[in-house]
Amino acid sequence: MASTCITAASKARLTNGSTLPHFVRDCCANNEITRIRYFTALLTPRPIDPQQRTRQEIYLRALRTLPNLTIDFGHFLASKQWMMRTDRSEMVQVLKSEEKGSDVNLASRILIDSYTSKCDIAVVISNDSDLVFPIEHVKRFLGKIVGIVSPHPRPSRELQAVASFFKSIRPSVLGTCQFPDKLTDALGDFHKPPAW
Repeated sequence: MASTCITAASKARLTNGSTLPHFVRDCCANNEITRIRYFTALLTPRPIDPQQRTRQEIYLRALRTLPNLTIDFGHFLASKQWMMRTDRSEMVQVLKSEEKGSDVNLASRILIDSYTSKCDIAVVISNDSDLVFPIEHVKRFLGKIVGIVSPHPRPSRELQAVASFFKSIRPSVLGTCQFPDKLTDALGDFHKPPAW
């Protein structure tokens, strides 16, 4: 039985209460899932959604109840930029937030886990074409199998081209992969919020 590592980027937009292993169970049914890595950055609440960070923290706590799961954190970088309004009438100053570090951490982890033989098969949940090089590298030089599970309605053609196998996450599947309403960890019981 081959060992499988699941690597997911937060940009995969799985923060709707879905559990990560469910997305790859079909394509890895005959393999043991040995490790799940989730890459994200802590959100800064915005005035339009002050509970955003609280929901994220509950989701991360729920993820930590899964066996063999680790969470690697990047950070958000906020900067003021001038951008054109959507109606193209004028330039306005906006606060732009970008997640930094998560993609690099994910790419590095694919390489490290492959070189240290921590898994035979890697399943990457992402649609980021910046991951093409590390995926191509571990396939070509280390003979690893790397599958892509895309959370995006328009999957990256570049990722599809280098993947050993490819799956898209169908919206209908998300409803069947939810955490239960009540979860328990070392701190006690906690509940899924009404909306993630």
